[in-house]
Amino acid sequence: MDAIIVPSSRSGLLLVEAGRLAVLLDATLLVLCSKYTDPRVVIEHLARMSNLRVAAVEFPKDGAPGLPVLETSTVLGRSRLQRRADTSAKRNLGLVLARMSGWRNVVFLDDDITVPDAYDLERAAALLGTHDGVGLEMGGYPDNSVVCHANRLTGDKQQDTFIGGGALAVPADRIDSFFPEIYNEDWFFLLGDAGLRPVGQVGRAWQRDYDPFLNPDRARGEEFGDVLAEGIFARLDHGLPIAVERSYWSEFLAVRLELIKGIENRIDRGTPRGEQMLKALGAAKGRLRYIQPEDCVRYLEAWRNDQKTWRDYMGGIGRNAENAGPATVQAALRSFGLVSLTSPARDRSRTKPERAALRSRREMSALH
Repeated sequence: MDAIIVPSSRSGLLLVEAGRLAVLLDATLLVLCSKYTDPRVVIEHLARMSNLRVAAVEFPKDGAPGLPVLETSTVLGRSRLQRRADTSAKRNLGLVLARMSGWRNVVFLDDDITVPDAYDLERAAALLGTHDGVGLEMGGYPDNSVVCHANRLTGDKQQDTFIGGGALAVPADRIDSFFPEIYNEDWFFLLGDAGLRPVGQVGRAWQRDYDPFLNPDRARGEEFGDVLAEGIFARLDHGLPIAVERSYWSEFLAVRLELIKGIENRIDRGTPRGEQMLKALGAAKGRLRYIQPEDCVRYLEAWRNDQKTWRDYMGGIGRNAENAGPATVQAALRSFGLVSLTSPARDRSRTKPERAALRSRREMSALH
């Protein structure tokens, strides 16, 4: 594992776990900061960790200059369907920096994720020769949308989760996919022209608890991306290609509405928790009724165009890296007008038992 890339927007104090993993794996930690994550706090807090190579950079509010303008970020205009979050843009910048820096295997890790056994990330990296993405199984709080959380909590035992960007290893030296600016952007990242790319799952990670029903705006912001992703994967589950026909999305929007209504009917009304869930589902249902089949078709057409745009862009980055040789991550950041704060690695007089155990597991794996 060459690097751990964290798109962080919460307190920099949460980066200790990512720093621990980077030390154990001898990987660079790259933190792309915004909102409540201050690069100076990140560096100051992690400076005490010996043998840690870390770079923390403030992510521009308007996005990194020099990256291609993607249709998926503009096709919705200023409508309420546009998701205003920078996670996708941060991950895209991470992909570009990895290619420019000559990193082969990287892992995207959210700042609320814990990986108990660092060796699980090496096991994920070992599969990247034949897979375009390897996720860790997510324990702790399930990685679901608000609607899917409500579906599971009201008795649907078949509600499942899929590998996601919270703990996802990717082959940075050859992957040509991107994260669109939408909820479930990691699902789109794992899709190719014909369907799902080769993906795998290994190891285990834990996500911190949160309350998905606390703010109804969460459900509103997720609904369009959840509709598109669930609609696409419903087709793939039946061996059908990704649909861009208006008729399909007209039918799927109706099915989605019935799903939400069914969940509402199973909620225990009259309790504070039940009322909170109903408000969140009401917000999702209101946003769903705003979505038109044409919105789905236009977005997917833009996404297909962006696939080619991004593929061509990353091909140019790769050719430049081959001709000029890999850059340092600091030099790669400077090419986008960004300056990182860094903490130089310091040698330790003795190896921690945890690192020794990791090395022992690696050696035992090689024997088998």
